[in-house]
Amino acid sequence: MTRPFAAGTRVQDVDALRGFALLGIFIVNITFMASGYPGNLVTDPAFSSTFDDVVRGLSSVFVDMKFYLLFSFLFGYSFTLQIEAAARAGAAFAPRMLCRIAGLFALGVLHIVLLYGGDILTTYAVVCLILFWLRGVSDRTALRIAAVVYGVVLLSALASGLFLDRSAFVPSGAEALANAERSTAALLGGWGDVIGEHLDGLSLLFVQAVSLQGPAGLAMFLLGMVAGRRRLFARVRGDEPVLRRLQWIGFPVGIAGGVAYTLGGGNGNTLAVAASIATAPLLTAAYVATLLRVMHRTASVRDALAPAGRIALTNYLAQALFGLLVFTGAGLGLAGTFSPLATTGLAVAFFAVQLAASAWWLRGHRYGPAEWLLRWITNARRPAWRA
Repeated sequence: MTRPFAAGTRVQDVDALRGFALLGIFIVNITFMASGYPGNLVTDPAFSSTFDDVVRGLSSVFVDMKFYLLFSFLFGYSFTLQIEAAARAGAAFAPRMLCRIAGLFALGVLHIVLLYGGDILTTYAVVCLILFWLRGVSDRTALRIAAVVYGVVLLSALASGLFLDRSAFVPSGAEALANAERSTAALLGGWGDVIGEHLDGLSLLFVQAVSLQGPAGLAMFLLGMVAGRRRLFARVRGDEPVLRRLQWIGFPVGIAGGVAYTLGGGNGNTLAVAASIATAPLLTAAYVATLLRVMHRTASVRDALAPAGRIALTNYLAQALFGLLVFTGAGLGLAGTFSPLATTGLAVAFFAVQLAASAWWLRGHRYGPAEWLLRWITNARRPAWRA
């Protein structure tokens, strides 16, 4: 049964969606934390069975390149909440937001160096500067800019796939395997080796941020900002026809694009990446529509996910710390020993722990540790620690 909207439900929906996005992001990120092979676009010979390929393929179809879009959209939505929070506090928005962006960038740098080289926080901070600059544009202009930016990303991928000789830039199979072995060995080394491996990946992180995640993130930021201005989630009941239409369109088109992306070679083939760029937003939208319908029928689903999403920054950093302690030589040193299924299962299991831990933490605290620190930086005064 659909429950009537009550005060605070909008935030709960947004937090629950953010919690759901955290799971998808971790399922992707943990594969790069667990081995040097995925980052070098080759398959670990130790896990090359048909079953392993099927597990990787399912993740590629249903998870890869989908959840960072949702996370980016929700970041843009939350940007409007920051504007409202500044207005309620009678404070100037610009200095608060610029301090917040600086704090986010600093956390991202520490995250890259100490925990996980595949950081998104630094990219978000830089792109948020553009969103900050565009905050005064009309909804129509924001949507047009988002469409143009995302269209350029898609056309660039298509042009690269059709006209660029990747062999001049991408290592051969044997070289990629050697690089993957070296990366895995570095992960298994001491603290200095792990940090060195993180720093070695900065050039690839920069290229990815500039060519894909940054521009695509900006497009989603703008869409989220428009949705936040219109209080999209404040009006959702769960029985809207548009949610069903998103499912009917998003699932078949998005899954077809995911299959094309997977069978085409995934991130190793630019045309395959273009297929995912073109269709991933539809599958992401279908996921959102499905979760909204489920949450407004079964409140316990929202109640389970929302605490993790409410302290998403803390949980994101905790996931990286978990990967560091499990896989690298600074911890248990298990890099290269987990099959694709075991890696995914470990991600789901740890996320379940995070759901319980987040609910427990928020019973006594208003913010997660990272959110508390970022709020201190944003407002230039220490917030209350306890609830």
